[in-house]
Amino acid sequence: MPVPQDIAGTAALSICESLLLALNDRNILPEKEIVGILKDAAAAHEFVPESENSETHAAVAALINAILAGGNSVRRR
Repeated sequence: MPVPQDIAGTAALSICESLLLALNDRNILPEKEIVGILKDAAAAHEFVPESENSETHAAVAALINAILAGGNSVRRR
């Protein structure tokens, strides 16, 4: 049975956030690197050429930027 894309995407986001937290908690990646990863991911969706998926890319970039602003993937110390 296929999994709807929004459910798969939400699961993937949750897993990635947990991995980023674990990497930071174990001192494998510092906060600065994790923030850089998130900024790079947002930029990859912010600066795509116009296409039929432009709204999706803008929404993805906005979500990643909201995660950055909220500190969800980094435990601010």
